[in-house]
Amino acid sequence: MPAQLQAAREGQTLVLTLSNPELRNAIDPAMYAAGIEALNVAESSAEVRSVVITGAAGVFCSGGNLLRLQASRQADPQVQAQSIEGLHSWIETIRTFPKPVIAAVEGAAAGAGFSLALACDLVVAARNAVFVMAYSNVALSPDGGASWSLSQALPRQLATEILMCGDRLTAERLHDLGIVNRVTEPGSALATALALAEQLNARAPNVLASIKELVSDAPRNTLSAHLASERDHFVKNLHHANAGAGIAAFLDKHTPQYE
Repeated sequence: MPAQLQAAREGQTLVLTLSNPELRNAIDPAMYAAGIEALNVAESSAEVRSVVITGAAGVFCSGGNLLRLQASRQADPQVQAQSIEGLHSWIETIRTFPKPVIAAVEGAAAGAGFSLALACDLVVAARNAVFVMAYSNVALSPDGGASWSLSQALPRQLATEILMCGDRLTAERLHDLGIVNRVTEPGSALATALALAEQLNARAPNVLASIKELVSDAPRNTLSAHLASERDHFVKNLHHANAGAGIAAFLDKHTPQYE
């Protein structure tokens, strides 16, 4: 069965499933391109309010295909550079996508699979999930934004340990570190992620987009610049129709319906 990225709708949530069973859902350039295309379509669809990324057959993603990487060593370095740029375009698309993206992790999230999970806004992981920055184990340095994501989330020494040592990390350990949002029983990660997505789907999409942008921009902003950005987002959202619906619903004690 060829590697593919499967797309399906669950209500207002788009579910993207990494499917490459023979290689434990290893990802490749065709899957990067499919992921970018799926998110571009979802961005313009009012029917999609969130996205969940998961893996087929009880595994999230084993990262890159080592056989393909071995073959790339015989080619011009630009060949692999272009492949990594494809992955990085997908990572950037996830980060700038204006709707929530949730990773639902069962089994292994290794190498670029771990990077992919870190790129998502929220992470739900089964109790038996295993996360590993496998790059240094095969004499490679990270890609997929792993060094950026971990450095933003953790103290330098801890991010360095995870990236250099390549140890296996449990869902509970990453939950304690604030990287995993929900830990579930094995087999329940997708259902829990979909329930979390439904919770977000009921909120004003323009506000979720503002929050995602503010959180993404915060590390590189000065406090003054960030306060100005918060002001601008607040004023814009106050004058959006959804604020009228939300405030009225709170005052009248009924459930709002957002556009």
